[in-house]
Amino acid sequence: MVVRYQGGNNAGHTVVRESDTYKLHLIPSGILHKNVTCVIGNGVVVDGRQLISEISSLEDRGVDCSNLIVSDKAHFILPTHRALDIRSEEHRGLSELGTTRRGVGPAYRDKVGRFGIRIGFGSWPEYSLREFIKIHLLENGLDTVEVDNLILEIKEIWTKLESKLGDTSLIINTALDRGEKVVFEGAQGVLLDIDHGTYPYVTSSNTCAGAVCTGAGVGPTKINLVLGVAKAYVTRVGAGPFPTKDVNEGGNLLRSRGNEYGTTTGRPRDCGWLDLVALDYAARVNGLTHLAITKLDVLDSFSKIKVCYEYLVPGLGSGKTFPSHLSQVIPQYIELDGWESPTTNAKVWGDLPRKTRDFLDKISAFIGVPISMVGTGPDRTNIIIKKDIWREKAAL
Repeated sequence: MVVRYQGGNNAGHTVVRESDTYKLHLIPSGILHKNVTCVIGNGVVVDGRQLISEISSLEDRGVDCSNLIVSDKAHFILPTHRALDIRSEEHRGLSELGTTRRGVGPAYRDKVGRFGIRIGFGSWPEYSLREFIKIHLLENGLDTVEVDNLILEIKEIWTKLESKLGDTSLIINTALDRGEKVVFEGAQGVLLDIDHGTYPYVTSSNTCAGAVCTGAGVGPTKINLVLGVAKAYVTRVGAGPFPTKDVNEGGNLLRSRGNEYGTTTGRPRDCGWLDLVALDYAARVNGLTHLAITKLDVLDSFSKIKVCYEYLVPGLGSGKTFPSHLSQVIPQYIELDGWESPTTNAKVWGDLPRKTRDFLDKISAFIGVPISMVGTGPDRTNIIIKKDIWREKAAL
């Protein structure tokens, strides 16, 4: 089972399977595997039309989506949310947050304000739904003449999704109690977390591993392995601080070699060097037990590789502390010799060049988390398993 527990269609995963490339925005990546149940949990905000379109697109390509289940407690992203998102960004002007303008933030705001619209509300009698939608519109300062249109929108989408709706918390916990493997799939990185990220340049949900509990309806005692995924360098799309961003040729090379463009927006990602202070912070707030390093091959041709090992904060000195405000942070680097040889064909850890292994060992030692997987290319065969985490778990 693979479960999405937060976010909306403001993020995406590009998945390569053999010669086919899939761009997923709401549906968990497990949908490409047979005999895997995919769940969209209650913590996700769902653009119904985007979800229906994504299902249709996958089915047109021969992907079986009959094993997809959506929580009826997940909240809708409505046309009103998209309009509010666009208006908010336009009002910010030069201070815009760089959102995808897909209505995710307003949908979460309504959820917390207790006038959001759950998917399950589509089954309500029309008079009850009408009164609740009026509250939704009034709280957002919108004209209530939109009530009829929103009722039609909600009812139509609910009808199309009804067969896939369910009590996902019960379904997930039943699978866990049976001893089945359940993977909880995050949508965004830790520095976009509403509490622990680079606020206010963050998303509107908790992206950390702890959000699995509330976003999927499972207790913390059910989670026994937390795998962090980090590129061998750093990228960011949208506004916000980026201490190790390389505005020179290095950043351009990382972008072109890594094909760094947003899955959802197509925007070019800013690129920079690996930030061990941020990675150590991510390991701490997520409680990482294992780490996967991806896109290692992007660094193959660099003669020198920079790595940030601490921040210098004027007036406060230097160290590994990750401050709440990064505008004055000055990253301190060490420069490592690159390996200048291809890693894509490496099948086991020992196949990697010595300098590559030294680079990875330094990462692991700095954050105190073992590296279990290394990605050296986009294909499924370009993955080196250093530590079989499932066998390790079974042994425990």
